[in-house]
Amino acid sequence: MDGSCTQNFQGGSKTWQPATGVTVTYSQAGEYQRVINKRNPLSPIDYAPSDLVNVGGRYLRYQMALAFWQFADAASASGIPVTVVSGFRSYVDQASLYNSYVALYGQASADTISARAGFSEHQSGLAVDIGNPDGGCGLQECFATTPAGRFAASRAHEFGFIVRYPDGLTSWTG
Repeated sequence: MDGSCTQNFQGGSKTWQPATGVTVTYSQAGEYQRVINKRNPLSPIDYAPSDLVNVGGRYLRYQMALAFWQFADAASASGIPVTVVSGFRSYVDQASLYNSYVALYGQASADTISARAGFSEHQSGLAVDIGNPDGGCGLQECFATTPAGRFAASRAHEFGFIVRYPDGLTSWTG
């Protein structure tokens, strides 16, 4: 193993070499470089950003909105419409969503499909779920096979985005 990282997508893959000597710093929730996942909560746990802007009826932090609009413009120029499916969710909204999954599927399953309140990237205002304007394959694995999904897989990095949950890496991504 050479330490490189590969992300596969339909039509190819991207491989890169991670930087050496990088230290992850757990900073305040309002900062842009923040690891938020099932093991690293926001601090404060009920954090809400102050710079949210409306993007198609969903809210993103201002800098995230600018990046999304550039991404959407590039997709549109390629004949591929995209839309925001989900953006900022408050602590209360995330708790409600998680609890609805617990009620439907049980806690073990809910933990595989939703973050608990205070542990969601969406609460930072820096996470965006994208989709097709027609709603097809929204928040489903089949999205990767749509033109918008393929565009995101091949070009999202140009706008500062990552595909957060690449296929086959659940043990790594959580």
